[in-house]
Amino acid sequence: MAYPAVQKVDVRHRSSALGQMRHFFMNERFAEALAVADASPSDLRGNEVVVGTKGIFRLSRFNISKGPWYNARRSLSRRALAEANRAIEQIVRPSLPLWPPEPITAATAFFVGVFSGNLRVSPEKPLDVVLAVPDHSMRTWLFQESVSTFVSRYTIEPSSGIEASSPNASSSGQEDKAHPVLKKKQTKKEQGE
Repeated sequence: MAYPAVQKVDVRHRSSALGQMRHFFMNERFAEALAVADASPSDLRGNEVVVGTKGIFRLSRFNISKGPWYNARRSLSRRALAEANRAIEQIVRPSLPLWPPEPITAATAFFVGVFSGNLRVSPEKPLDVVLAVPDHSMRTWLFQESVSTFVSRYTIEPSSGIEASSPNASSSGQEDKAHPVLKKKQTKKEQGE
């Protein structure tokens, strides 16, 4: 939706306009998704970050160009959200236990839309959407994985056409054509034979 919306904008600042329109449109869709998931989205207010809360997690989103994510930590709002991940760092990167670990009462995860950064390469949709959990300062990532990979672990494979009761059927649906044959026992020949 953002790319067609900026086609009449002067080409000299079209990429900036595209980034802003992506932010606004994606914030609207993200707030809708949070509401459907009963994750209490924050109100849409101009350029502000949309945040939803589900259990101990605060969920937010941002867009980034493909490559290093240096610009992710520029936002004061995102850094404030990431501060909650200090307790999680103790689990992901344990260190010497100089004091008792903090109880984990809150955590923050971001959905990151990764765009090409080039108006000629897939400007209308992200190349990937990544689920990312930053450290408390947003300098490194405790967890970072494509949403499609993350979701694939929770999807159930459709049943195959081969019945499971068939002796030659496997869980992958491919017929097993291997037929094991046992070797005959060989005895050592005695000296002189």
